[in-house]
Amino acid sequence: MRDAVVVEAVRTPIGKGKPHGSLAHVHPVELLAHTLRTLVERSGVDPALIDDVIGGTVDQVGEQAMNITRYAALSAGFPESVPATTVDRQCGSSQQAVHFAAQGVISGAYDLVVACGVESMSRVPMWSNVPDGKDPFGPGVAERYPEGLVPQGISAELIAAKWSVSREQMDAFAVESHRRAAAAWEGGLFDAEVAPLDGVTRDECVRPGSSLEVLAGLKPAYYDPGFGERFPQIDWNVTAGNASPVNDGASAVLITSSETAARLGLRPLARLHSFAVTGSDPLLMLTGVVPATEKVLRKASLTLDDIDLFEVNEAFSSVVLAWRQETGADLSKVNVHGGAIAIGHPLGASGTRLTTTLVHAMRERGARFALQTMCEAGGLANAMVLEGV
Repeated sequence: MRDAVVVEAVRTPIGKGKPHGSLAHVHPVELLAHTLRTLVERSGVDPALIDDVIGGTVDQVGEQAMNITRYAALSAGFPESVPATTVDRQCGSSQQAVHFAAQGVISGAYDLVVACGVESMSRVPMWSNVPDGKDPFGPGVAERYPEGLVPQGISAELIAAKWSVSREQMDAFAVESHRRAAAAWEGGLFDAEVAPLDGVTRDECVRPGSSLEVLAGLKPAYYDPGFGERFPQIDWNVTAGNASPVNDGASAVLITSSETAARLGLRPLARLHSFAVTGSDPLLMLTGVVPATEKVLRKASLTLDDIDLFEVNEAFSSVVLAWRQETGADLSKVNVHGGAIAIGHPLGASGTRLTTTLVHAMRERGARFALQTMCEAGGLANAMVLEGV
């Protein structure tokens, strides 16, 4: 049976998703094109050999509409014969692109394929694809959940309440994310994965000086008296400091089989071992990482103790800390180079950003197995196991 391996993985630095952000001047097509161009330059592959480019983007509207991945491939100089498509599994969109790409290689549908993602939240803000006054859920969902669904920030608060995750624990987790990311930058551990762009060389949101004292002074980010009445258990402890920021960025990985890699002279970074997707309660919304982790470990015939490194997307501190309570994972193995709270969370780009960081960390640390999982809006999660080669 064929396998699937990652042979190159790159990302832009991650900018603030604000009008003054370091990458706000870059059109999202060009953000993604930059990673695609760098991917083939660093790997040395002829882009004409690429069978498909699968990209993830969440807000597919405005400058991110019209199958953005296709136009990024064209802008990158790929031959017109190379096809492309754009998928949406919310925050896990580009991790889903990795799943699809790897499954295509394993099945024999592809020999060489790119999985990638992009989001420019400065130019296309979150929820831009839902015009004012429009209902994206429909009457059937309203009937099934008559009290109404909630925004992600409220879900993060509900998770903190259900798992008794305190403000102090969430803030401490966030401080450690910044410490690890800053240490990774200072140690040159991001050099192999980052493709500088227009003079931007580093992630803009990493704060080496972040402290518990600073975070303790922040106000709740999602306080709402209506939701407070509906959910009296909420203590309003989620802040801008213990949640991921809004960001601009792009990332891409090149996937092929071991056989094709050998034929083309490419060096595998990691093997894509097993995959899982799952649904969960759309009210809590962000807890799918727990059953997804359990499911992918079963598929891989592994236990948690077999995993050397984890990447669990830091949408909110409460999500990762609740996941840790349920799984018993060792936090010293989780997001070892920092996570989205520090590095950033450019929605559609985050899945392949995590994969990029993970495969380079696996190589640097000699990891045998690693696991990546992401919570996603609507009560969804992706998980995959990677194996060192």
